[in-house]
Amino acid sequence: GCGEIRFSSGVQWRKGVVVSCPCPCRGLGSSARSAREDSWLKSLFVRKVDPRKDAHSNLLAKRETSSLYKLQFHNVKPECLEAYNKLCQEVLPKIHEEKHYPCALVGTWNTWYGEQDQAVHLWRYEGGYPALNEVMSKLRQNKEFTEFRKERGNMLLSRKNQLLLEFSFWNEPVPRDGPNIYELRSYQLRPGTMIEWGNYWARAIRFRQDSNEAVGGFFSQIGQLYMVHHLWAYKDLQTREDIRNAAWHKPGWDELVYYTVPLIQEMESRIMIPLKISPLQ
Repeated sequence: GCGEIRFSSGVQWRKGVVVSCPCPCRGLGSSARSAREDSWLKSLFVRKVDPRKDAHSNLLAKRETSSLYKLQFHNVKPECLEAYNKLCQEVLPKIHEEKHYPCALVGTWNTWYGEQDQAVHLWRYEGGYPALNEVMSKLRQNKEFTEFRKERGNMLLSRKNQLLLEFSFWNEPVPRDGPNIYELRSYQLRPGTMIEWGNYWARAIRFRQDSNEAVGGFFSQIGQLYMVHHLWAYKDLQTREDIRNAAWHKPGWDELVYYTVPLIQEMESRIMIPLKISPLQ
């Protein structure tokens, strides 16, 4: 109530002004004391940042490839999900198989557990942003695709997408035989922690390779930022549980989890079932 704050160092403040300093610096000259107080004040508010010579995306992403990924989330009207799936199975393979388009359908799913009545599509653009622009430009001239988007729009409640790069230390997502269920684990990281996350997971991924469950790991570039997505494949939910529990018996896994959890602001898990046209089965 008096507007005073006392610190353990003995510095007394009143209304934001230093009024007394009963510490060893009292015997110093006024200029030396002023310089010391100024240095102490700066230490409260200035955070030193290690200089970096490259963007985070260049430090974390695969250098031997220039692929860009697009992750789409479509929330479908419940009564339209079957018609939506049928429409996608008719049109999406034509884009995937057409050599005229420098893109490929990596996987397409319906969410089983997590958000309901949701479709998830993952696309790869060979050649990065120029390939993305080329595909979008050509699709605008494709009358069948224009009609597809119009019909699809009538079935949706909402949609969003993200442009992603893949982590250099993760597996390349390649077609696989089924049947499998897929888990998409999505992490919203605290801003500024992506490099730290990558450093820990470059070691952690070796604990999760025994059953070939690791499909792909990505981080966002456009859309919701500081987002990480890990894609896993399992035979069924019990197999998922067994594989995840087995990781805790490997020396070092618990430590990596301990250090990565504080980097996370929010996380979400989706269990997904692939559509018949999905290269990831």
